[in-house]
Amino acid sequence: MAGGTAGRIADLGRREDRAVRGGGPSRRGEFGARERIERLVDKGSFSETGLFVRARPTGDGGRRPYGDGVVTGYATVDGRRVCVFAQDSAVFGGSMGEAFGEKTVALMDLALKTGCPVVGLNDSGGARIQEGVASLALYAELVRRNVQASGVVPQISVVLGPCAGGAAYSPAITDFTVMVDGASHMFVTGPDVIEAVTGERASAEELGGARTSNAVNGNAHFLAADEEEALDVVRDLLSYLPANNLERPPEYAPGDAPDGVRLDSVVPDRTGQAYDMREIVRAVVDDGELLDVQELFAPNIICALARVEGQSVGVVANQPLHAAGVLDIDASEKAARFVRFCDAFGIPLLTFADVPGYLSGVRQERGGIIRRGAKLLYAYAEATVPKVTVVVRKAYGGGYAVMGSKHLGADINLAWPTARIAVMGAEGAVGVLHRRELAAADDPEALRARLVAAYEETHGTPYLAAERGYVDAVIAPHDTRDHICRALRTLRGKRAPLPQRRHGNIPL
Repeated sequence: MAGGTAGRIADLGRREDRAVRGGGPSRRGEFGARERIERLVDKGSFSETGLFVRARPTGDGGRRPYGDGVVTGYATVDGRRVCVFAQDSAVFGGSMGEAFGEKTVALMDLALKTGCPVVGLNDSGGARIQEGVASLALYAELVRRNVQASGVVPQISVVLGPCAGGAAYSPAITDFTVMVDGASHMFVTGPDVIEAVTGERASAEELGGARTSNAVNGNAHFLAADEEEALDVVRDLLSYLPANNLERPPEYAPGDAPDGVRLDSVVPDRTGQAYDMREIVRAVVDDGELLDVQELFAPNIICALARVEGQSVGVVANQPLHAAGVLDIDASEKAARFVRFCDAFGIPLLTFADVPGYLSGVRQERGGIIRRGAKLLYAYAEATVPKVTVVVRKAYGGGYAVMGSKHLGADINLAWPTARIAVMGAEGAVGVLHRRELAAADDPEALRARLVAAYEETHGTPYLAAERGYVDAVIAPHDTRDHICRALRTLRGKRAPLPQRRHGNIPL
């Protein structure tokens, strides 16, 4: 090494160059690890940590590259702080070794200490076989940090290549997972091993591809067409979220108020006729903009982030276009996790109810609809953020109770004149209450029609609930945004102390 400061600076430059070059051009995906970070964060804002950390010696004389297959550091996105790591498939296939894991865990610790979100760009071959148990130990250490950070700082996983075995469990614990269509795969056991053990054949795409993970098993929350779009989703998502659980979500200038008059004609006059609940939600939130979460999974319920008067809200709404908006196992679990996320980070909940109840059937009962459907009840009852509910049409049976009812702690409950709040629909109720009378009638269909009309006139309205104070106001549909805005302003300073406990025992 040349003497003096100039020589040492030159040596530093050479080392940095060698470290940044990493394992060379052999990589997967559209971009390399550092390119991915640069495209995600604000230009020139990334500060790398652990650049000179080297892979541990394995005793077989293998190479020890700088960085050990993961790039870690901190930066800003739209001027707001984030911690970010990107697994580098050009180094040992992105597999986790001891140094790799220690760098990632150190970044998680930094995020917890500083209270800023963590974004993980995953592209890994899994555990590094040649490092043995040390690799497995660091997976467990990483998961422990994910758990410690849960509900403290937002955690976002982006799967840009394979994510298999132990590597898949860290994204599963984080708050949101983004996958790229045709490029991302996430599963515990790969196709070759499954075939060898069970004889079942499936491609990686069928087993855990981006579409399977978004639409079938619900392991992912967003589907992107390519890597650029995946990073755009992350930036968009971060714009709705606070840096941590002690800060408020970011506030923006209020967006345009959509035309609410058309809401008066959205709900069909005919019972059982479908409509798109998104029309209603878009007519209420700023600029009509929604960021759908798990849009392809359990489409009978909508979970989305939006803004009202420039402030973030979490929207939960039944979708009559799919299975009449019924609550089944998948919809209950999807909504429960979203409600709990919003509650953890102080995001008010806005619920739109049009629900016939919980789905009945042998498959649902055997699948655990009681236990798994109870998760949504638990989530709403546990949530202490401001909760505003609008009953649009059906609110029958247990569906009425679970979809943000007063009885689960909602603060302001509104109903449209089209709302029908009852134990069950008119046809079913008449069949139960007047079975003998109908059986003895000379013209049972005419009698049925009269009884149904009478039931709907009394029980099939929002006014009995309003008489008891279960609904705070029955409102014209075109006034919905105005009422929601005033309710959220009033609830901005809400305080809801809870009993002291370690944690609740949600029915997992």
